[in-house]
Amino acid sequence: MDRRNDGDSFATPAPLADPAAHARPAGRRWIRFVPGQWKTVVIGTALILIAFLVWAIRPVQTPVRNRNAFAGINQPTPVGVAKVSLGDIEVRINALGAVTPLATVTVKPQVSGQLVRIDFTEGQMVREGQVLAEIDPRPYQAALDQANGQLARDQAQLANAQVDLDRYRTLLAQNSIAQQQVATQEALVRQLQGVIKSDQANVEAADINLKYASIKSPVSGRIGLRQVDLGNLLTAGQATGIAVVTELQPISVVFSVPEDAIGDIMGQVRQGAKLTADAYDRAQTKKLTSGTLATVDNQIDPTTGTVKLRAMFDNRNDELFPNQFVNISLLIDVMHNQTVVPASAIQRGAAGTYVFVVNADRTVSMHTVTLAKTANDRVAVASGLMVGDTVVIDGADRLRDGASVQLPGDRPAAATAQGRGQNGANAGRGQGRGGRRGARGGQGAPGGQAAPGGQAAPGEQAGGGGRGGQGGQ
Repeated sequence: MDRRNDGDSFATPAPLADPAAHARPAGRRWIRFVPGQWKTVVIGTALILIAFLVWAIRPVQTPVRNRNAFAGINQPTPVGVAKVSLGDIEVRINALGAVTPLATVTVKPQVSGQLVRIDFTEGQMVREGQVLAEIDPRPYQAALDQANGQLARDQAQLANAQVDLDRYRTLLAQNSIAQQQVATQEALVRQLQGVIKSDQANVEAADINLKYASIKSPVSGRIGLRQVDLGNLLTAGQATGIAVVTELQPISVVFSVPEDAIGDIMGQVRQGAKLTADAYDRAQTKKLTSGTLATVDNQIDPTTGTVKLRAMFDNRNDELFPNQFVNISLLIDVMHNQTVVPASAIQRGAAGTYVFVVNADRTVSMHTVTLAKTANDRVAVASGLMVGDTVVIDGADRLRDGASVQLPGDRPAAATAQGRGQNGANAGRGQGRGGRRGARGGQGAPGGQAAPGGQAAPGEQAGGGGRGGQGGQ
């Protein structure tokens, strides 16, 4: 086999070009010079983003100025106050009640037949005895006529029997007939009299049925929605009535009160007092109407410990609606010439009930009080206060016995101190400027007097005094 001595045949072949190097964009060739290449770039970018987020969400700290740093220490506490007055206290009991009509009647037919007429409009106010609907009256009119005819026939028979009895008695007096014949005729007359009474009852029954064909309202009030239509066949005592009539004027409210209040209520009732009951809406913001207490139930409900009461209202303007929930305020008594304070002034603690009384030197004293009755936001105090005392009604939770207070209208102590400090600082700056002028003129002594002027404002004292010292030099 021939071997060629061509030097090129034994030379090392030239390396091939890297396809990826040609495919990589020229803009990303710098990544080859970064240690770790892409991993380092990703981690660095993440750290930069985290640092930016921390900087963005960190709270901004406002520099705290040294001036007035201790201004709130040992300062008077701002409070709201009120005067103890002399007034009347209404003793009331509040309860939740339901409007209950005195009569709610479902109008039902009392005879059977076809409904031929309706004489009312839904929601109409009707009177007692007013005709609401009519059932076909012809069958009942015929029955009445038949009963009247039977009565007339029996009455004629009775009249004839009575004439025969009179004749037999005359003949008996003449000894023309036997006594037995007269007795038989008397029995026939009594029999016919009984038949007449039965006929009269039949007539009355037929007349009643005829009247029942006209359905009338049993009470006065508002009629509800119609339950039947024309042409329906009605039966006596059916479950579905014609409509429902509810009596609205007057109307009552039934409510319950705790058994502890029965003594006060019954004490007023035994004296013949008419207790006033005010009805409010569900939110207790609007007074609907006023009425009087009508009756008290005869027993306490053992499951709830309450007693039911009924109050009557005229309801002339239809303020109350059946089954409406209302709030009742029952006035039990009125206490005159009582020492009265706002309810917010009363505080409670281990020592009982107490109030903070403001003294003339703007300090407070804790007074233990004995309470009487409470009416809404006012309380009657039996002992512990005098008329004209000033009591704390707002901010009492931050007070103690002997604490200093700031009343509404007083100038804040912090503002006064701040004003004095500002004036001192201005004086220090003025003297400092004077010291600089003195330094330029050869007189440095006034500049050295700047420090006392800035004692109320440490931040500006140093500035004023420093400038003054330089001027003095």
